[in-house]
Amino acid sequence: MTLGTVAIILVYAAFIQGVWGWQSVVSLWSDAGWGSAAIALALLLGTYVLRTWRIYDYFPAETGGRFGTLLRLVQVHNLLNIMLPFRTGEASFPLLMKREFGLGVARGTAALLVMRLFDLHALLAAAGTGLALQTGKPWAWALWLAFLILPAIAFALRKHAFRLAAKALPNKAKKLLDEVEAGLPLDAKAFARAWGATLINWFTKIAVLAWVLGLLGDLSIAASFGGALGGELSSVLPVHAPAGVGTYPAGITAGAIAFGAGTAGLPLEELGQAAVNTHLLVIVSSLAGTALSLLMAKRG
Repeated sequence: MTLGTVAIILVYAAFIQGVWGWQSVVSLWSDAGWGSAAIALALLLGTYVLRTWRIYDYFPAETGGRFGTLLRLVQVHNLLNIMLPFRTGEASFPLLMKREFGLGVARGTAALLVMRLFDLHALLAAAGTGLALQTGKPWAWALWLAFLILPAIAFALRKHAFRLAAKALPNKAKKLLDEVEAGLPLDAKAFARAWGATLINWFTKIAVLAWVLGLLGDLSIAASFGGALGGELSSVLPVHAPAGVGTYPAGITAGAIAFGAGTAGLPLEELGQAAVNTHLLVIVSSLAGTALSLLMAKRG
């Protein structure tokens, strides 16, 4: 798998060189300003810290006093998700949590499932902000707000939902249902903290990626947010290539076009180069975050 990943990355690099040339692609940052790249990188690194805090707060008894170790675990898990195809890197989270903190694999898997549902909702809500801003209509903001509060409604009705599911499912599936329920936050306060951290994390990340796309590709607000959504969905759903090469920029391009970006000539070429640069920023932030987390864990 490692050799396959390296081979795909090399082919992708050769493809970019043949189509645009890496000098032409990277030179977009020179025009935008390397200070902007540094700010974007710092903000993305901040989202990794917030993501770690969410898990730290989710499992206080197991992770207490070992934030540096947990940060390393989260970064390794994130890096594996980026580098391995078809979301196979997800399997590392419950295994690493068991090894480092003694958390049961079933509980770790259930909690990961719940957090991924939080992530998907927050990702769509963050991207919907761009569409609501572009539309500027009260009904658009009303729909966005209704979608935003769905997790709170679902959490309030969780006991009724699990009771109905237990009646409908066969006995063999009830144990799995119990594990999923155990993966939920313990109470309303824990839910509010996890949900709030998730929203801040994804709103920050989507806003940063949208800002970078607008800066490099001269896109509208809606197209920038649509591109950020498309890229992240390509990595969240089980369809991305190793390291996201090809699929992440394609997701950005498809999302931006769906939200109004140009589809021919120079606008499409600029969008393609902006998508490649945004993808590179995500990879660099993941690698930098992993390196910093290893240093923090070593000191701890």
